[in-house]
Amino acid sequence: MDAIFSNLKRTFRSGNILTKLIYINVGIFVIIRLTAVLFLLFNIRDFSLLTWLQMPSDPQQLFYHPWTVVTYMFSHYDFLHILFNLLWLYWFGGIFLLFFNERQLGGLYVLGGIAGAILFMLAYNIFPYFQEIASSSYLIGASASVMAIVFAVSFYRKEYEINLFLIGRIKLIYLALFSLLLDLLAMTSTNAGGHIAHIGGALLGIWFAARMQKGKDLTAPMNRIIDWFVNLGKPRKPKMHVTYKRPETDQAYHARKNQENADLDAILDKLKRSGYESLSGEEKKRLFDASKK
Repeated sequence: MDAIFSNLKRTFRSGNILTKLIYINVGIFVIIRLTAVLFLLFNIRDFSLLTWLQMPSDPQQLFYHPWTVVTYMFSHYDFLHILFNLLWLYWFGGIFLLFFNERQLGGLYVLGGIAGAILFMLAYNIFPYFQEIASSSYLIGASASVMAIVFAVSFYRKEYEINLFLIGRIKLIYLALFSLLLDLLAMTSTNAGGHIAHIGGALLGIWFAARMQKGKDLTAPMNRIIDWFVNLGKPRKPKMHVTYKRPETDQAYHARKNQENADLDAILDKLKRSGYESLSGEEKKRLFDASKK
């Protein structure tokens, strides 16, 4: 048993942000279900761990549980719910990392979840249709966060195609828009809150893509906040001593630029011969950086 936990801990620490997000969701799911079984064994039926993790639509309840704006997006109770959410997160998170970095994925996951939570609360407290259930409705699941990731990469690379079973190759943006249409049609269903949160995450993803196309990273402020929380309690590192390099000579500058152009030409030749998927991660990054200049 110790070896299993050691392997899980090592995999978590060495994995990328996508792996960490999946592990966190699965870990919280297991804890929620195990505590539910334990409470039932002792006939404790008036308490649930979800009470402290799910986000209420009632602003007064949220005032006493403000952390649920974040905890809800990592919480699941039904197996199929977490299964489909994490499958989408794994597939589309991998595509996202082809064009963006891990910090942007983590920041967008949180921002998408928050956007979904805000739209969920607004809808349940504005539209008369939800008036009778607004005080007893709650939101859980990573769906809004996943939708933000799906729509971010779909609108940033509108020409990107994927293979769908029985359908064949299709542009990712068509799949995203189709899922958005389903959510709009299901806004008055039994899972109205979840579908409304999906729309909030999708809108945030579109906004992220639009800002990135202008060179602005929407996740940067959120990542600074996440860094602050992660580093709480850790000893501060000593300030680095900065040394300044001498200015580059004209000869060295031209030599460096000629080498960069030669490297870029080689990448473009490889792209033309073998396609985008044949490029390494470093080559994709250099191609992306060059496209912004």
